[in-house]
Amino acid sequence: MKVAIIDGDVSYPTTSGKRLRTFHLMVRVAQRHQVTYVGRCAPDSEEARTAPAVLRQHGIEPILVHHPVPQKAGIAFYARLAANTFSALPYSVRSHHSEPMRQALRDLAARNTPDVWQFEWAPYMDLLDDDIAGARLVVAHNVDTLIWQRYYETARGALKRTFLKQQWRKFERFEQSAFRRADRVVAVSEDDAQLIRERFGQPAVDVVDNGIDRAYFEQAPRMPRDPRRILFLGALDWRPNLDAVDLLLETIFPRVRSQAAEARLLIVGRNPPPGLAQRIQATPGAELHANVADVRPFIAQCGVMAVPLRIGGGSRLKILEALACGLPVVSTKVGAEGLCLTPRTDYVEAEETEMADALLHAIRDPHGAQALAEHGRQIVLATYDWDVLARKLEASWERCVRAPLAV
Repeated sequence: MKVAIIDGDVSYPTTSGKRLRTFHLMVRVAQRHQVTYVGRCAPDSEEARTAPAVLRQHGIEPILVHHPVPQKAGIAFYARLAANTFSALPYSVRSHHSEPMRQALRDLAARNTPDVWQFEWAPYMDLLDDDIAGARLVVAHNVDTLIWQRYYETARGALKRTFLKQQWRKFERFEQSAFRRADRVVAVSEDDAQLIRERFGQPAVDVVDNGIDRAYFEQAPRMPRDPRRILFLGALDWRPNLDAVDLLLETIFPRVRSQAAEARLLIVGRNPPPGLAQRIQATPGAELHANVADVRPFIAQCGVMAVPLRIGGGSRLKILEALACGLPVVSTKVGAEGLCLTPRTDYVEAEETEMADALLHAIRDPHGAQALAEHGRQIVLATYDWDVLARKLEASWERCVRAPLAV
């Protein structure tokens, strides 16, 4: 098949869970199909410099559109937020509109119309003119309505809650329309698929889970784990992760340190805002490791991973990566939702008020924590392999091509 993958965040280098998923599935399906990748980035970015050559090595035609998304900073950003009050679209949807991207899709269709247009985020489907042929498939890395609902439910302050509730409701209306207009939707978990079917009225939903590169993590360095080292891993420019780090620094880690003074918190992730970097530096026992080239040494040396997420959707690649390397995990229910893992068998489930105690238990009983992690490792290696998941994605393409409007 001829497939165009449309992406608002160029998926190489693979510095986030979303990028990892898109890249690993794409390079595998490109072994059997003609894949064109249309991505959006800044002309002077690392993505613009490195992605084209890497994609061509895998037989993928790259089309990078140099039209960056407006920055979320400065007076202009707050002016756009204020103006969005009068828009029917959520701010993030509105800010991703791009006429250069629209023209790139027109040009591709005129030259070599794909059988399937795969959109890595629902708003980019609006950039494809209605009269262009080809089935439309949307990958729902998250259900944004659920994320914004959780932003609202955990927020403080009347003004902030008012804004977040407005964005939540806008996303609900937008996703209901977008998912229904797609010929098919791919969700990353059965929980999200059920939500899309029941809440948004789109029955044509397939599940292609997030996964891991088994060979890559089997090459992780072998070293003694330090049970006193707690790892947080995740993109530090994503609001749910920032909320989780805030919980760690404000309440969870200080409680751990009060009973285990030798405990260390390693926060590993890309693009930390300056305020966060300063706050981590000022927190006794906490360390920031930003924009690292390889997360495996950090996974190998730590004794437990903390995932105190209150906000989120989809499923967490970081948990899969940790367990693939045998690192024990303590996670909230939200953090581990969407994964085929069992609390108390594969990982420890602990909510915000319980997490400090759960982490202390892992520090004091590393052998018990390791036993859970080993069971979880076997489940992850058997279930979440990119090669298997790529075949599932291809099956969704085939359903689109056979009967785009059928359920």
